[in-house]
Amino acid sequence: MFKKLLNKKLFTVITLLMLTVAALNACTSAPVYRGEATQYFDGTVFSNRIKSDKAPWDIVKLFTRFEFYKASWPDFIENDTSVVSPVLERSEALRVTFINHSSFLVQVDNLNILTDPIYANRASPFSWAGPARVRLPGLALEALPPIDVVLISHNHYDHLDIETLKKLYRQQQGSEPLIIAGLGNGGLFSDEGLGNAKDLDWNQSVTHKSTRFTFVETRHRSGRGISDQMKTLWGGFVIESAKGPIYFAGDTGYGPHFTDTHKRFGDFYLSLLPIGAYEPRWFMKAVHLNPEEAVLAHLDLHSANSISMHFGTFQLTHEAVGQPEIDLEVALKKHNINTDRFQVLAFGESREL
Repeated sequence: MFKKLLNKKLFTVITLLMLTVAALNACTSAPVYRGEATQYFDGTVFSNRIKSDKAPWDIVKLFTRFEFYKASWPDFIENDTSVVSPVLERSEALRVTFINHSSFLVQVDNLNILTDPIYANRASPFSWAGPARVRLPGLALEALPPIDVVLISHNHYDHLDIETLKKLYRQQQGSEPLIIAGLGNGGLFSDEGLGNAKDLDWNQSVTHKSTRFTFVETRHRSGRGISDQMKTLWGGFVIESAKGPIYFAGDTGYGPHFTDTHKRFGDFYLSLLPIGAYEPRWFMKAVHLNPEEAVLAHLDLHSANSISMHFGTFQLTHEAVGQPEIDLEVALKKHNINTDRFQVLAFGESREL
């Protein structure tokens, strides 16, 4: 009986994989970057400084094993109703509100900045398949103050949610925010009617009003379909605010880019670092920090304050829904760091720093 159930589950997984591949093939992949070859761009695809040893078969292996090894997540988790509603007025000081996943409202230098905003019910190109939301955003899209700048770390669906950006543009018609992303993403924004966008290479900057935003190296990937894999650039951001440099990691594996970023910008006042979607390590280590590596990144950046992200919204990998917070607490104790230096905010919670 067990063998029959196992075979049925395996058949279901393989069928879903085949349907997903077929659907992705049918989808139009995102526009890609065209330009001169560089140290990390061969004229067609981008690469990381630390080369990946993963082959396409490893992705198939990860996908087919997911249903067998993933922890059980609840279908829905209520947000903490005791969280005080954030103050949304513009501020010269630094105020950070955790929305969900890697989405923050960062208010500093009288600017309202959004990072990787996602309000979709699924982190997927499909409404019927893909990782489903288990928590509501901590701050509704309609409740956002006028946004000046949107930072997009890379074009994966859990970080670049086109429908959210289009709704934001409609909401702010006539005063659309500036979207900043890596090389090659501008074509997608243009195709979707999001005209106020700027593409940056690693170490390139753009200044909005008096605040400079620099796109910096991370260790990750890009792609929204099959044919556009690694053909747009991924990265993190440094916001050079009056309060001090602020780091937004996006998605990243661990590597020397953290110490390099510190060498260029000095000690960070605040770092927004991912702590979730890290199991199994044989695959995820190259692209996602685990909580201990996030603590190492905090140390490499000499960050006075860090705030966690990329957890508790969508089940992307094997670990249980609350495991990142548990593992982070263990790592902080191991490295003798107080939890008020590396915080986990509730959905919708704000911190003034």
